[in-house]
Amino acid sequence: MPTPFEIPSPTPLAYFAALVKDDDSLPLLEAAASIAQDEYPGLDVQEVLDEVDVLISRLRRRCPSDADPLQRLRVLNQFFFRDLGFGGNVNDYLDPDNSHLNVLLRTRRGIPISLAVLWLELAQGMGLKARGVNFPGHFLVKINLPEGQVVIDPFSGQSLSREELSERLEPYKRRNGLVDDFDVPVGLYLQAAPSRDIIARMLRNLKEIHKTQEDWLRLIAVLDRLLVLLPDAWIEYRDRGLAWAEMGDARLALTDLELYVAHTDDALDRDAIQARIRELRRETSRD
Repeated sequence: MPTPFEIPSPTPLAYFAALVKDDDSLPLLEAAASIAQDEYPGLDVQEVLDEVDVLISRLRRRCPSDADPLQRLRVLNQFFFRDLGFGGNVNDYLDPDNSHLNVLLRTRRGIPISLAVLWLELAQGMGLKARGVNFPGHFLVKINLPEGQVVIDPFSGQSLSREELSERLEPYKRRNGLVDDFDVPVGLYLQAAPSRDIIARMLRNLKEIHKTQEDWLRLIAVLDRLLVLLPDAWIEYRDRGLAWAEMGDARLALTDLELYVAHTDDALDRDAIQARIRELRRETSRD
């Protein structure tokens, strides 16, 4: 029990909720780093932030104070991708640790979005106006320079031309029927992603990994965060309800699934979810 002078520490979920409460003050790096607290309960997020601050200090010492933005970008990329060796985990892309920034800083291997979050923090520390891009299938970063816009793949450090971006888009466009009369310019896929969207994409990456592995407990922890971040994301209630059902907790499953049905009149899976709700009600009535 805490003494009268001690303030209890917030739970990891409450801490995350405080970080993502307001869009204008959402600290991207801190919120992203805090995700790892579900897997590493003893993690001190401040230590992660301090480690990144050390990297920023090292980076600044490498760059002349009068360097122009293009020079600063070159110094950043040399430091991040070549000197420190940050890059994509091509050997184990689906390792959940690729999304945990505390591990990324140690192994220097991650996935595009976790690498992007760290790169963006270093870019900001260099005074560069860089943004994340929710590009289909592969998160990117971009920076506007006097010479023009530069788009970078944080997985490889490669700068991408408009032709290369168009080529990467082709499979996505064809899958979704966005060709011919329905085609849109590449630039529309390069809109800056708000911090909330970046955190949501990080969590959804983890969600897919845990769902594929049928790791229901970890899946529920990720969905708890997603629903703090996006309280009106009704599909996440559905998926958490189904995960609770897999865990054998019919009552918690019903709470989430009934909420999903109540807010999604036109959902294609509405009948299937209602059938699952009836099954769960029968289970609870037998308890």
